[in-house]
Amino acid sequence: MIVTGLVLAGLAAALHVYIFWLESFAWTTRARAVFGTTADQAAATRELAFNQGFYNLFLAIIAVTGIVLTLLTGASDDPSPAGASLLLAGTGAMTAAALVLLVSSPDKRRAAVTQGTLPLLAVVAVTAALLS
Repeated sequence: MIVTGLVLAGLAAALHVYIFWLESFAWTTRARAVFGTTADQAAATRELAFNQGFYNLFLAIIAVTGIVLTLLTGASDDPSPAGASLLLAGTGAMTAAALVLLVSSPDKRRAAVTQGTLPLLAVVAVTAALLS
């Protein structure tokens, strides 16, 4: 089950790196179509989006660090406490951020579900592996 959690956490991290790129570097171009903003809205919120993108990058880094530590310490037998902790911290925060988006902006339900499904499944799989 830990391998499933690692794969899901890796996919969640990759998605958050993509979101980082959109928010931090493509906000006034490609991201406008993804997030449904006008040119004026994108220009007015560029600095906020740039900062928000880095939050997504840092969450991905935490999850990837947890993956690496888990793999280095024998993922299939007994995941290291540090690796599992980082996996759960990164993917748990991703899940929580998606929940905040869903609750605060119900019209962005699709984005929240997209952003939160992989990390939620990773949390479930890693937790199940730890409890077994």
